[in-house]
Amino acid sequence: MTDTTRLTAVLDRLLRERDSFLASAQALSPEQLRGPSACEDWDRAHVVAHLASNSRALVNLVDWATSGEPKPIYSSRDERNRETDELAQLPPEQLLRTFVENSQYLAEQCERLRDPLEVEELDLNGKTVPSVGIPTVWISELVLHHQDLNTGWTVAQAEPESQLNALEGAVRAMRAKGAPGMTLRTTEHDEWILGDGGQLVTGDRVGMVMWLARGDAQGVSSEGPLPELPEW
Repeated sequence: MTDTTRLTAVLDRLLRERDSFLASAQALSPEQLRGPSACEDWDRAHVVAHLASNSRALVNLVDWATSGEPKPIYSSRDERNRETDELAQLPPEQLLRTFVENSQYLAEQCERLRDPLEVEELDLNGKTVPSVGIPTVWISELVLHHQDLNTGWTVAQAEPESQLNALEGAVRAMRAKGAPGMTLRTTEHDEWILGDGGQLVTGDRVGMVMWLARGDAQGVSSEGPLPELPEW
């Protein structure tokens, strides 16, 4: 059963993080928007385009959760890449408008998660996500890619619950990719066990998500060399 009060809070936070990202993107000149992001092979416009595409595509998961009929987020990775490339070529004003419209549409469609759900868990590219957690999937994407814009904003500036969402998303990805056995323990008292629990890795939420999702190990520690992570 959906906790409607919590869903309201999550959707409000989604829009706050969206507006924070938008402010960073709007501060970029057209030339800066075409400049490099922290994502290999993507300029900043591609980062915005990916989020615009992804927010619209996540509505497929809302349809799946409420109808019971499987509806993957994208038909293929090629479709995702093609749509991102197409959106990235839009004039900056139109690209940002599409980003806002699509994210608003996602938030509106997630209101349907208040109704009884036909499916409690969904498959997202090999990762199992709770249906009620669809909004947090996009928050996770939004927070990580906000830093990828290379404007000086970092995950440390996201709201604490959004940092947790980003970390949860990174843990799901590592599990799906067959990461080595390890226990992840944060200073905020979160803990996840991957595989056999193997090696203990500690750090705060920001440090942990940056290691898992971006390979930056500055904020984590362990006895001995850190486990080798699968490619993100």
